[in-house]
Amino acid sequence: MAAMAIKHGELVTLEELNPSSPFFKQGASVRVTGKLQEYTVETAIAVVADGNATLKIDTQHLRDISFRIGSTYQFIGELLIQPDSEAILQARVGRIVDGIDLSLYHQSLQLLRQFQADHLNNSSS
Repeated sequence: MAAMAIKHGELVTLEELNPSSPFFKQGASVRVTGKLQEYTVETAIAVVADGNATLKIDTQHLRDISFRIGSTYQFIGELLIQPDSEAILQARVGRIVDGIDLSLYHQSLQLLRQFQADHLNNSSS
């Protein structure tokens, strides 16, 4: 039996996870970063925020991670799109990244995408 390959988590911002985004697909593997707004132990659901955008994170498969409201976390997992177009990230990896400069993180993500687009254009020429 062939093993299923685990996809890397595509770097996305929380604001990019909306129904009109190319990243907003059922089962898409993404990596998101945001500040923990709430966490419910009974359901293992966390809510992270970045700017005006929020995302629910299902943390039931994570071990050895403690959740502190106000701390910054990064999660990698697969998107589960609900019938009402609400997304929940089924996290398979989670880590605390307190101290990260989110503004600088967003700038570096924009530069990475610009580089990748330029590289793709140059290699197809």
